[in-house]
Amino acid sequence: MSVKKTTVLGAGSWGTTYAAVVADAGFPVTLWARRSEVAEEITNSHTNERYLGDRVLPELLSATSDDIAAVTDADVIILAVPAQTLRENLSRWKPHLRPGVKLVSLMKGIEVDTGKRMSEVIAEVAEVDSTQIAVVSGPNLAREIADQQPTATVVAAESIDTAEAVAEISANGYFRPYTNTDVVGVEMGGAVKNVIALAVGIADGQKLGDNSKASIITRGLAETSRLAAAMGAQPHTLSGLAGLGDLVATCASPLSRNRTFGRHLGEGMSLEDVIAHTSQTAEGVKSAPAILALGRKYSVDLPITEAVCAVLGGRLRVDELAGLLLSRKRKHEGPPA
Repeated sequence: MSVKKTTVLGAGSWGTTYAAVVADAGFPVTLWARRSEVAEEITNSHTNERYLGDRVLPELLSATSDDIAAVTDADVIILAVPAQTLRENLSRWKPHLRPGVKLVSLMKGIEVDTGKRMSEVIAEVAEVDSTQIAVVSGPNLAREIADQQPTATVVAAESIDTAEAVAEISANGYFRPYTNTDVVGVEMGGAVKNVIALAVGIADGQKLGDNSKASIITRGLAETSRLAAAMGAQPHTLSGLAGLGDLVATCASPLSRNRTFGRHLGEGMSLEDVIAHTSQTAEGVKSAPAILALGRKYSVDLPITEAVCAVLGGRLRVDELAGLLLSRKRKHEGPPA
């Protein structure tokens, strides 16, 4: 695929970092920032201090606050807006999309009102063939990637040609993309792990040890895998970068927004205070009820997600979360006897 114009929509930490990844792969990229002063800073000073501190951005990366100019005639459009704003934003951009454009989701969430994955929302709103859509997921902590620390990720699309095209423009010396055609598995791994990270963060805020947190992570992977499989995902996807890899990074790292959000809750802050204190989006907070609804739709038991939803909804105290999970009926973990 010949790529003449690549655009990233959303100048938060991950959107800016991924734009830098593309630029470091040798492809000029335009980054849309909602605020004009941010766009000017990125273009003129090659920094985005609010999200990435003093990290210097590549020369091939420029920014604009004109979203329509950014999307017009773009061959590849990479979407890095908050998941719950995607439908509204994409409705505005749809009339300006060129035929055949590749649309790439960096978002790891489930739409609250519909329970749809981000690729489903893109296909519906943009009215494009699903083979034009790709999703990127994996252990993608933005600040580490911005520091050019080596990492691997997954680019998933129904069309292997689309996945390869997106992988090509993001493969560089520190960022290695693997391709996959299991879009459902990759998206569900990226969405559910945020909720599990909230639970791990709560446990951390409660001063629980590594045994407790490892138990939540392990059972969280099982919970994620059950739901994804019921929705048609391939089991091996959840044991790879987009499943286990992303889960471990998000649950273990202090850079994780969802883990940090949960830790504040565990330390006793109210939901409202944590939201006011946290400047970046913790997708798990918004997506948790939608994921729980998917579990009920597909008759899949999601005990960790259910407990997190109860905490967020004020129906369960944070100091009751671990006890609730351990009080569940004991089961055989291995294959049937």
